[in-house]
Amino acid sequence: MLKFVSNKGGGKPVDIETAILNGYAPDGGLYVPEQLPQLSFEQLEQWKNLSYKELAFELLSLFIDSSIVSAQDLKTIIAKAYGTFEKEEVIPIPKLKSRKNAYIMELFYGSTLSFKDIGLAFLVNLVDFFLKRKQKRLSIIVATTGDTGPAAANYIAGKSTLDAWVLYPKGMITEEQERQMTTLHHDNVHPVGVYNCPEGGDDLDAVIKQLYANQTFKEKVNLSSVNSINWGRIMVQTVHYFYGYFQIADKIGEEINMAVPSGGFGNLCAGGLARKMGLPVKTLIIANNKNACLNRIFKDGVFSMAPIHETVSSAIDILVPINFWRFLYFCVGKDAQKIKEWMEEFDKNRVVHFDEASFKSYKKGFLSGSVSDEQTMKVIKEVFEEEGYLLDPHAAVSLAVAHSLREEIGDAKIIFFATAHPAKFSKIIQKALGCESLPKAALHPSIERAKWQCQKGYTAEQAHLEAALLDAMENHWERNLK
Repeated sequence: MLKFVSNKGGGKPVDIETAILNGYAPDGGLYVPEQLPQLSFEQLEQWKNLSYKELAFELLSLFIDSSIVSAQDLKTIIAKAYGTFEKEEVIPIPKLKSRKNAYIMELFYGSTLSFKDIGLAFLVNLVDFFLKRKQKRLSIIVATTGDTGPAAANYIAGKSTLDAWVLYPKGMITEEQERQMTTLHHDNVHPVGVYNCPEGGDDLDAVIKQLYANQTFKEKVNLSSVNSINWGRIMVQTVHYFYGYFQIADKIGEEINMAVPSGGFGNLCAGGLARKMGLPVKTLIIANNKNACLNRIFKDGVFSMAPIHETVSSAIDILVPINFWRFLYFCVGKDAQKIKEWMEEFDKNRVVHFDEASFKSYKKGFLSGSVSDEQTMKVIKEVFEEEGYLLDPHAAVSLAVAHSLREEIGDAKIIFFATAHPAKFSKIIQKALGCESLPKAALHPSIERAKWQCQKGYTAEQAHLEAALLDAMENHWERNLK
């Protein structure tokens, strides 16, 4: 049976159920599998024509032992997770006409119109399955810079085993994203808008880390998370890399590039691990906005903090790409002691300079770049005018960065990840196109409906957030026990 360990080396190996329900490892590290499954070209060839759901079953079965989740139960969870998506194929991949060998992976056909639906639709249903079996309830806490929160809240809504506490920096996400959380009227969904977050979502992550360190509180309210700290998110996100490759490659072994708008490195961590498992991706392109946290890591070998910039691609306004530590573990020979020292050094000094050997190892097969809002908006306008295809600001970041790296990338096929529906960014789209009324492609019925619905939620000041959450979450938990 495949076991999971902390990338910081603390604690004992655990099974998949424990890793998923814990979220963080007990030592504050991130769970990783003891070894990554290795796939041959022959195995990939057998999977090439599978549907998305069929492929998800095959890949997830490599990590989820059938003694813990039977094959039939896993198929049922997958069917339930993706049965509500707008498109039967789950992820369509149309070809762009105005760019050579360019394809768009449309990851936004779930309930909240973002790629976070891909991971959370499955993970929340898997957690619910485990909890029903244990007759247990969890308090889920999630920090969001735009898309994770709505997806987590939506899939948790109404589930008797879960409470969702969704934190977001007030004024730093779009109104559409906020309303996707605050218009859910289920008793187990609690949006918390947090004022005065100088470091955006990273301020919220810091408080969540403090709550996890409070062992008495953690045990009292059964605290866990479905943020990308949870191994389940990374595991399931490997699927769309394999699926995208299979849809575009003429034969297994063809080298294909993938450009991914990136902030916390959760999506790209899955891509990097998929390649280590045997997926023959040529180059993974790290597309940063002005915040450039990953660009500093992959160009300069420096993991560092810098003042946050609010950008039009707000979902990737991240300063601390925590999942990089998870990927790095597999690049340095699973040396947990090294990871622990680097993570502690960063916590203390807010900067880590990697040695040359580690830098060379982790950057292999990656290219990175960062672009301005002006470059992002220009790409939205150009592609729409050239072929009538409307990009969201995050997909536009991936195109803009790839354009800046075109000499290094070459002419191989490239898949651009469109991680959200443009309807979630109406004001930005309007500004980019210079139009008074939005085109049809920038509208979606669920977004329009949320514009007039009543809202509910908490608000708090960042300076008092930890105390405020302790009070609100404990009170809610105690009321539910009565």
